Amino acid sequence: MCPLMRSFRTPLRALAAATLLTVTACGGGDGGGAGGGGGGNADAPRIAAVFSGVTTDADYTFLGLEALQAAEKDFGAETTYSESVAVPDAERVLREYVADGYTVVWTHGSQFYDATVAVAKESPDVTFIAEQDTEPADVPENVWVLDRNFHLAFYPLGVLAASASQSGQIAYLGGVTLPFSYSEVHAVEQALADVGSDATLTPVWTGDFNDPTRAGQFTSQLLADGNDVVLTSLNLGAVGAFEAVGDAPDGTLMTAKYTDKSNLSPDQYLTSVIYDFAVMLDEILTSIEDGETGGYLGMTYEQGISLQEPTNVDQAVIDEVNQVVEDLTSGAIEVERDVTPVE
Repeated sequence: MCPLMRSFRTPLRALAAATLLTVTACGGGDGGGAGGGGGGNADAPRIAAVFSGVTTDADYTFLGLEALQAAEKDFGAETTYSESVAVPDAERVLREYVADGYTVVWTHGSQFYDATVAVAKESPDVTFIAEQDTEPADVPENVWVLDRNFHLAFYPLGVLAASASQSGQIAYLGGVTLPFSYSEVHAVEQALADVGSDATLTPVWTGDFNDPTRAGQFTSQLLADGNDVVLTSLNLGAVGAFEAVGDAPDGTLMTAKYTDKSNLSPDQYLTSVIYDFAVMLDEILTSIEDGETGGYLGMTYEQGISLQEPTNVDQAVIDEVNQVVEDLTSGAIEVERDVTPVE
């Protein structure tokens, strides 16, 4: 069997052709990953994206790829991307895209924020899109800050977990102890308090968002300790978590993040917080066309975040959670962004 190897930058259309050739001829390359496509309009944006993962992850990076593909379709954009970029390499990759004449450069992940701001200051004629989990100060005029607002996303999960749990023991399973992860935990705590639940919340972190083995081990221990609802905040690690919950007793439920992961364990699947970066990129590109080269755009349940219809619970629980989402959208419920470290 011949693996497909991709050069650092390969247009999306060329990548599709290369995939076909690989099936018949086992073509090779120098590793890494990139893609691109679209173009043909001299006034269309040239967009480069920096990804920390691979576009086949069916998770966070895949959502970035979907957004680029939507930009090709809706704006005639020429796009390219780099996969599996480590934080120490980010500034180099960004400078290469600037040197290659890309007009919009997007870093998909808050770990790249500092590198993005540093290169943006050197490149005032290029518009950068940087992700963060707050509204930072001293942002260069050519930087759009995309706030993912994970605390808002997780609040309804707290309400859902309170109603779905039979044991009154809920767990949060994260990857790395980062400020956004703390904000998710505190949002769930606020939700439990707001609905008057006496359920206990146990937050733990595996140390890696993408390690299925460790996620499975942590999940097994959480279940053994009596937790019957597990709220996951993982990437590829979610695969291991759902594998572990597959043999759990009836009534054990688990949530996911970013994409629909119901296929992993349908009988234990509760819901997922779905993220849509295409709609956010669309608004930013429209603003750039209108001359706004920088600004702030937060994801909300009105734009970019949605809650998948819960499963394996009664309709009354679904109705309760849907009302919470409506109240978040209207402003009737306000969620504090608390990034205090969790002991």
